[in-house]
Amino acid sequence: MNISTRTQLENSRSYVQIKDIEKSLNQEWQELTSVYLPMVSEDLKWRCSRRPASADPEQGWKIHVSATLLTANTVLEKVAPLLKNRAVLFKTPYSLEELDKINSGVHYGYSQVGKFITVYPRSDEEALFLASELHNLTSGIAAPTIPFDTQLQPESCVYYRYGAFGDLEIKNPDGSVTSAIRTPEGNLIADLRDSCTTPDWVSDPFIEAGLHKKAKKSTSPLNTTFRAFRALAQRGKGGVYQAIDLRGKSPRLCVIKEGRRNGETCWDGRDGYWRVAHEEQVLRSLHASGVTVPSLYTSFEANGNYYVVMESVDGENLELLLKKRARRLSIIQVMKYAVEIAEILSQIHAAGWIWRDCKPSNFIRTRSGSLVPCDFEGAVTTGGFDTMTWDTPIFSSPESQYINSETIETSADIYSLGAVVYFLLTGRYVSASSEVSIKNLRPKVPQYICNLVLEFLSSNPKQRPSAEIAAKKLKEAIIFYC
Repeated sequence: MNISTRTQLENSRSYVQIKDIEKSLNQEWQELTSVYLPMVSEDLKWRCSRRPASADPEQGWKIHVSATLLTANTVLEKVAPLLKNRAVLFKTPYSLEELDKINSGVHYGYSQVGKFITVYPRSDEEALFLASELHNLTSGIAAPTIPFDTQLQPESCVYYRYGAFGDLEIKNPDGSVTSAIRTPEGNLIADLRDSCTTPDWVSDPFIEAGLHKKAKKSTSPLNTTFRAFRALAQRGKGGVYQAIDLRGKSPRLCVIKEGRRNGETCWDGRDGYWRVAHEEQVLRSLHASGVTVPSLYTSFEANGNYYVVMESVDGENLELLLKKRARRLSIIQVMKYAVEIAEILSQIHAAGWIWRDCKPSNFIRTRSGSLVPCDFEGAVTTGGFDTMTWDTPIFSSPESQYINSETIETSADIYSLGAVVYFLLTGRYVSASSEVSIKNLRPKVPQYICNLVLEFLSSNPKQRPSAEIAAKKLKEAIIFYC
């Protein structure tokens, strides 16, 4: 058996193992929740231990217990008997899939990350008792950080905050509603879930009782060498920050990418920490192969998370530039960008990588007008394998939309190239219903170019050209048709 065949078989076994883990944990979840969380919300987002009772307070100290996809069942199995025996109201996401969405920070907001179990104590005394017991029961279990809650103790899965228990809301002038809490005077004010502040009329019983213990302040490059001053992105797996690098004689701008330990942990165990460490490896490889990517300055670990510091490319991403324009790009400008993107993909593939995240927001147009690709967390080696999907759906190939045991090929990036060119030409995303009707959306686009984009977007990966040939064809299109 040759090495390639053996590797494919090993990958296939890995895929089967991951699917078995996912299936087993989902089945176990159904069994646990049927016992402890029989009430299901109408929108199928939550499972509750019981219906709210008239004696339940409308606001107070909420307790959150954090967990990853892989530790959720363990956490629930440990804490649910205690909560049920005390008849305390608590809830969890409807499914592990919903927990995955919550932990991403994308679907329901960054402030919700890590909020696996929400407990509604009926008094401060009960809150103190439950927090202590829940902390002891879950000690040592891996869990993501809850951004704006107060962590009970260092390394604890248990967090708390003061907020609304029920449906107190404030109607905004635009018709939207904001969750609210009531002041001692009876007035409603916003319940700010993206803030660490506590209402000034409330004292923290966890501090007064000595339950809350702060982590010891540690020295790291985050508070000595670099000064982050703006968050460019923030989600469960980590943040991206604009910062100042103070190491040299003169300060310089840089970008710090954070990979959080236990952040957005996948079924295969990889988390934000792994993703950023992996991206560092990809960037070093691409840079060594002559691909123009952001330069790496340094990397380090702090507070259990992984950080990569890289060049701050002076420019703006292609998607934002397009949104600012009142008119679409000219056909000739689109084609020039298409050639450049195809050549970048060709270089990435020649370096032995498949990007899997080719999209307008991942290209920075510099002041000179050139494009610099960024964000390589999901890259895999050519012919490699990944148990989890990664691509952004609207720019990814049909074969990338689901997990399978097959190897990933460079043709997936070519489909993304076609989707990007389609978007640049028409201002719309490719969809099954669009049938790539560029002519209907922009009649002046030459038919040859329409056919070329259609070739990139072929549902059959084998019919898509290589990135090198795609670049050549795009150049010919400019010469003969633009």
